[in-house]
Amino acid sequence: SLGYLYNYRENQKPAPSQIEALLDAINYRHIQLNPKEQSVFFRHKNVKIDLGGIAKGHAVDNAIAILKTQGIQHALVTAGGDTKLLGDRLGKPWMVGIRDPRNPNKQAVVLPLADTALSTSGDYERYFEQDGKRYHHILSPKTGESVKSVQSVSIIGPRSTLNDALSTAVFVLGVEKGMNLLNRTPGYDGIIVDSQRKLHYSNALIEECLHHSI
Repeated sequence: SLGYLYNYRENQKPAPSQIEALLDAINYRHIQLNPKEQSVFFRHKNVKIDLGGIAKGHAVDNAIAILKTQGIQHALVTAGGDTKLLGDRLGKPWMVGIRDPRNPNKQAVVLPLADTALSTSGDYERYFEQDGKRYHHILSPKTGESVKSVQSVSIIGPRSTLNDALSTAVFVLGVEKGMNLLNRTPGYDGIIVDSQRKLHYSNALIEECLHHSI
């Protein structure tokens, strides 16, 4: 409902008055689904939605499903920040990197993974800088502006679609609330790089990874 007013290629952002006028439209309760008719109805005239939070993850899930029907047992499918692994890498784990949010040539973490999926949301994917501030595409529904407390969130779990959604949600929630959500979501774990470039791990990963700064 507000994100379409940002143009990251042209370094354009909405005016404060535009943000204030549209904040009421950012609310999932305005979206009414009718499974019987397979329809979507917006209760608020300014509501707009897109599939940016789940589309790539959903595509990756479907791609792996297609490979399985062809009898393939070992594969890696990736679409931007969403990766899904089918089996292992012929007896060894896949080594999957999470990039340093401020250095595209450096990995913040490298994880040995097999038969799972990983999605990353970062403030470096679509952004511009202006007057010393970074404006990126992950917006807070409360402020209509880019979230500042986190640089990237990576989610590990079996479904890329849910990973994709969780990585965005946790990014918006921030470290404390985001980790609380992850620790209440069985089968899904995460790594957060905060604005001070410190790594935070969900409970299930703490035994394997030590807290440290990049």
